[in-house]
This record gives sequence, C-alpha cells and structure tokens, in this order.
Amino acid sequence: MAGSFLGTAWRFKLGAGGDVGLGLDGARVAEAGEALAVRQSIWLILSTAPGERVARPDFGCRIHDLAFGIGGASLIGDVVTAVEEAIGRWEPRVDVLGIDAFPHPVEKELLLVDVEYAIRATNSRFNLVYPFYLS
Repeated sequence: MAGSFLGTAWRFKLGAGGDVGLGLDGARVAEAGEALAVRQSIWLILSTAPGERVARPDFGCRIHDLAFGIGGASLIGDVVTAVEEAIGRWEPRVDVLGIDAFPHPVEKELLLVDVEYAIRATNSRFNLVYPFYLS
C-alpha cells in the first residue's frame, strides 16, 4: 500500500496539531502525511549543507559550497548536478524527472531551482521550487 511505503513524519516546522503521539503537555505533534513528508524531505536535503549535522556529516546537498559563485551556465550546471546527486542519494522514494535552475527575474543573486519528481509508490508527479541565494 502506498501510504505505508511513504509513511508519515513530523511536520516541519515542528508544531502542535494532528493526531500523532502526545507531547508532554498533552498536545499532539502535527504530522506530514505521504506526499507532504516526501516534499519536506527534499526541502531538508537541499537546505542542509554537508557537515552541518554532527551525527550524519555526509547528509545534505553541496549547493551550499556554490553560494558565492559567479552566475552563469557553469554555476547553473553545478547547481543542477549537486541537487540531482543529493536527492538521488538521500530520497529513495522518488524518481527525479528533471531539474532546472534559472535566475530570478528581479533578484539577480537568487537562483530558482525547479525539481520535478515522481513518487515511486504512486507514480504521482510533483514539483518543488527551491530558492538558492548566491550571496
């Protein structure tokens, strides 16, 4: 069953609500179910620089090494490659269908990284646009 494969997770940012486990004050922790849990996982992968997590120093995406790069085709190619490698390594529930990075039309120091993916268990297609600041 797709739901059992995708599972659920605590909603990011952590807060009260939902019906998962009682907290110390009796409130329930808000949960992210199935597709939202996958989306949040991809966002966390892209938002984490390798070395940032003590218990898992290899976790994350190396786009953060490119934060002060000079814009252009080479940088965009490096960003796309880093995102593809990170999602391929850390999110086994998805197939990446395409990744594109393009400059924001107004903010020149902002790249928009468009990730198109399909959840393997359901073949549902989604996209996520991740803002990547160059400075």
